[in-house]
Amino acid sequence: MTRADAEHLARQGVEALRRGDGASARASFEAIVAARPADFPLPWLALAQACRLSADTAAETDALQAQLREQPRHIAALLLMGDRKRLDGDDRAASNFYTAALNQAAVSRDVPPSLHPLLRQAEAFKQDTNQRFTAHLEAAIPAAPPARVAQSLDLLLGRRDLYQQQPSMFYFEGLPQRAFYDRTDFDWVAELEAATPAIRAELEAITEGFAPYVEGNPDRPLPNNPLLNDPAWGALHLWRGGEMVAANAARFPATMAALAKVPIPQIAGRSPMALFSRLTPGTHIQPHHGLLNTRLICHLPIIAPSGCGLRVGADVHEWRAGELVIFDDSFEHEAWNRGSETRTVLLFEIWKPEIDADERAALTQLFEAIDAYGPPMLDQG
Repeated sequence: MTRADAEHLARQGVEALRRGDGASARASFEAIVAARPADFPLPWLALAQACRLSADTAAETDALQAQLREQPRHIAALLLMGDRKRLDGDDRAASNFYTAALNQAAVSRDVPPSLHPLLRQAEAFKQDTNQRFTAHLEAAIPAAPPARVAQSLDLLLGRRDLYQQQPSMFYFEGLPQRAFYDRTDFDWVAELEAATPAIRAELEAITEGFAPYVEGNPDRPLPNNPLLNDPAWGALHLWRGGEMVAANAARFPATMAALAKVPIPQIAGRSPMALFSRLTPGTHIQPHHGLLNTRLICHLPIIAPSGCGLRVGADVHEWRAGELVIFDDSFEHEAWNRGSETRTVLLFEIWKPEIDADERAALTQLFEAIDAYGPPMLDQG
């Protein structure tokens, strides 16, 4: 078959499709496919449309599969296959093909306008299918499943975003992906929380000492943080870089006594680390990740007005005065003060409980060696 012959048959087939004559159109396109003329694209999509007019579902599917073998990301073929699966009652397969078509259309520069209605239909079908799938699963599971099952179900259904530990400096392998820890799992917490009134009294007795939490170092590139050198996010350090800030510590004897009973890591040049973190009304700490996933950050809320919140991963927490919050800051996290009063927490770090004594000793040596190579990296929010 010459190219001219193939073009003639293709025109005949297209005219037959326009007349709604599936049998004649199919005969023309199948003749081209059988001959496989050189340098002439095989009309698989047109053949699939002719087979649909002829109510031959199997042949329509074969033609679409042939097109997708040649061009796996052919948008029109993906849409037509999705529609075929929808008509066959296979919603999951239809949703998969529609999703592939929508994803490909999203990254394609020139999507033919003729496909826009089909893409909108695909999006509407996906939304409807997701609602039915959600209803199906919710009917099949207990009304109040265990917390981890409920969270995993929310991930499956797209009601919850997936966050993982992404420390900016050091990742320790094999730790659980857990954003918040239960304060009742730590036997020292109750005594620390009981000291909250005494700590608050010391805090309210001072009138100065806070500096911006994020400060620039002239020997390093400035951090890309909108709160750089901004006292709206303030810090009053009691321990910094493993060294006691004596002038501040002297003003907080009850606070220092309470911290002395907390298992804060001892890492030369790095820890202990303890400070008051202050957030003024209207301030927003943008989403960011901490340096390490080997530690947990602890917030003892001293002044916790309404309108303040902390998001770690997908979970949001509101501080309550005197109730310790323990979280993994290697997850993306952010904080805000949308109230009318300043929020202040006592902030310090502890080892993650899953890290055993030998590992802590080895990590301490490793972190000290890292810092000995040059100035240590600091948390900059």
